[in-house]
Amino acid sequence: MSAAGGVVAGPDGRLRCPWGLSTEDYVAYHDSEWGRPVRGDDVLFERLSLEAFQSGLSWITILRRREGFREAFASFKIASVAEFTDADRERLLADPGIIRNRAKIDATLANARALAEWPAGELTTLIWSHAPDPARRAPRTSADIPAVTDESTALAKDLKKRGIRFVGPTTAYALMQACGLVNDHLAACAFRNP
Repeated sequence: MSAAGGVVAGPDGRLRCPWGLSTEDYVAYHDSEWGRPVRGDDVLFERLSLEAFQSGLSWITILRRREGFREAFASFKIASVAEFTDADRERLLADPGIIRNRAKIDATLANARALAEWPAGELTTLIWSHAPDPARRAPRTSADIPAVTDESTALAKDLKKRGIRFVGPTTAYALMQACGLVNDHLAACAFRNP
C-alpha cells in the first residue's frame, strides 16, 4: 500500500522506496546496501564492474549472480584480475554463473589492468571527488530521481579519460547511487537515514 511521499509500507510496516519491496533480494539490498557509503579501490572496482554488466539488464539479474561474479573475478581484487590470462577470459566466457557478454568481460579485464597501474586509493579518491552536495534535496517520489546528472557525466568522462571502459553517465550515476555518493532513498523512506 502506497503512503504519502511515494514510499510503500512493507510487511513489517516500515516505509520503503517502491522498488525496494519487489523481491526479497531487493528488500535486503535496499535496506542494507543501496545508498550506503562505499570506499576502497577493490570494492569500488566490483561495483563499477557490476554496474557495467547490468547495462541493458535489470539489476536483479546482477544481484542474484553477484556471488558467481565474485567467484569468477577473484573477489574483484584489482591486482588479481589484472593478471587474468586469455585462458581466464575463455573461462569467463563459458561461466554460466555470470553474464557472458564478451564486451563486458573484456572491459572488466582491461579496467583491472588500467587500475592496477594507479596508486592505491586513487580510484576511491577519483570517484568520491564527484560526489554532489550532500545537502541537496531528498527525492519525494521516484519521478524526482534522475538517470544522469552533471556529476555523473563528469565522473564518466574522467574515468574514460583515465582508460576505464564501459562506463557512461547513466552507469556512473547508478554507481553513485549504489556507493552512497548520492542518497536517492525517498524522503519518507525509513532507510534514508538509518
